[in-house]
Amino acid sequence: MHGYLTIEQVGKNFETAKGSFMALSEVSLAIEKGEFVSIIGHSGCGKSTLLNIVAGLSRPSTGAVLLDGNVVDAPGPDRAVVFQNHSLLPWLTAYANVRLAVDKVFGRIKSSAERDQWTKHNLALVHMDHAQGKKPDELSGGMRQRVGIARALAMQPKILLLDEPFGALDALTRAHLQDTVMEIHRQTKSTVIMITHDVDEAVLLSDRIVMMTNGPAATIGEICEVKLDRPRRRLEAVDTPEYARCRKQVLQFLYERHARAA
Repeated sequence: MHGYLTIEQVGKNFETAKGSFMALSEVSLAIEKGEFVSIIGHSGCGKSTLLNIVAGLSRPSTGAVLLDGNVVDAPGPDRAVVFQNHSLLPWLTAYANVRLAVDKVFGRIKSSAERDQWTKHNLALVHMDHAQGKKPDELSGGMRQRVGIARALAMQPKILLLDEPFGALDALTRAHLQDTVMEIHRQTKSTVIMITHDVDEAVLLSDRIVMMTNGPAATIGEICEVKLDRPRRRLEAVDTPEYARCRKQVLQFLYERHARAA
C-alpha cells in the first residue's frame, strides 16, 4: 500500500476492568498528498481512536502508520489537530494563541518579524485578523474555532486532523466554517482527515468518505469517492446527481449498520 499517509493493518486494544476491548481491527488506508478524507460512522466505531493514532497521541496495538515514509509513534508538529473544543489558552489573545505555536515550531528558523507576519497571515486566512487582540471569552464559538484552525495551519503540518471541529456550533456558523475550510484547502492544498457525524458535511468537503463498521473490532466498511468538481459551491453542489449519489451511499451504509445494531 502506497500513499503520502498510509495506515497499515492497524488494530487497537484497550485493557478494561472487564478484560481486553478491541476498538479497531485491521484498518488499512492510503491517503494521497492534498487529499481531503472524511471518516464517518456510528458512535463507538473507533473514529476518534483512529485519529488519535494518526496524531501520535495513541499507539496502535498492531500495525503501523507512516507519514511521508516515516513511522508515526509520537505527537509532532507535522500533524496538527483541531478538536471540537477549541483548546485555546484563555489568558492569551487570539494572536498570542497562534503565535505560541509559531514560536514553538519556527523559533529557530524564522526571525521575530517573520513569525509575526506568519501569525497574522494565518489569522487572516480564517478571517480573524480583525479580532487578533481579543481573548477567547470575547469571541463566539465559531470565532474560537477559527483561531484554533489558524493555530493548526500556522504550524505548516503535513496533515491537518479535524476531530468533529464544527460539532458544537449552530447550523449557520457551521456552514460558514465549512466554507472557510473548503477555501483554506483550495489555497493551501493541505492534506486533511476529518471526523464527522454529518453526512452532508462529509459529501460537501471530501474527496473520499471512509465509512467505519460498528465496534467492537471496527474496520473500514466502504469508501465513497466524491467526484464533485472543485472549487465547490454549496448551493450548486447539493443539486447535482453526484452529490445525491454520494449522500445516498453513505446514508444507506449508516442506516444498515444502525439496523443491525438495534
